Amino acid sequence: METIGIIPARYGSTRFEGKVLAEICGKPMIQHIWEKAKQAKVLEDLLVATDDERIAKVVEGFGGKSILTAKEQQSGTDRIVEAAFSMDARIIVNIQADEPLIQPSQIDILADALISDPEVYMATLAKKIKNEEEINNPNVVKVITDRNGFAIYFSRSPIPYPGDRESAVYYKHLGLYAYTKDFLFTYVNLRDSMLEKAEKLEQLRALENGYKIKVIETNMDTIGVDTPEDLIKVESILKGQDI
Repeated sequence: METIGIIPARYGSTRFEGKVLAEICGKPMIQHIWEKAKQAKVLEDLLVATDDERIAKVVEGFGGKSILTAKEQQSGTDRIVEAAFSMDARIIVNIQADEPLIQPSQIDILADALISDPEVYMATLAKKIKNEEEINNPNVVKVITDRNGFAIYFSRSPIPYPGDRESAVYYKHLGLYAYTKDFLFTYVNLRDSMLEKAEKLEQLRALENGYKIKVIETNMDTIGVDTPEDLIKVESILKGQDI
């Protein structure tokens, strides 16, 4: 296969345990994400990689495909590596289990960055920030790129420094990734980096080790569900979309 999607989903969450099974508009959050991802044109297979049989049972109950991974995995990326180890695919798309507003077209444009250019081995998405409050919000990760669209840095702080606010443009990083399978296995074997630990942003490990990340701009936003309040916000948006 050329491209597969994997949704890493763990039950435990410090701020909102079991959130992937929380109901939104009558369906568990993981089902919303599965149904959106299934509409992506590029994916030849899709599965949920989880550490919990409760999640696996729900996924299989709505007709999805799941694989159980070790509870000891430290991150979603580690969970994806375990799931992808025996799978024959060139490109792996990491689809977040807590972003139910993800759109199929975002998966398509992200994977296409690797499909169309063999020199790109890791890619992610970004959206121009229009809400001033997001610039200074540490929970909104910002990214800056070079003129060729490759990431220079990701930060929870405003980047670039707002010395000239009129000319500065800010981009929000959206946590959707695509990797070649070869690079994914290289990436997870890199040592944790100083920048990664300081910012608590795993993708900085790649940059600090000299690897490039292609950043694709999208005009569609997503909302990560970290709290019950986020769940209410997402539900109101989805109800407005008349799902």
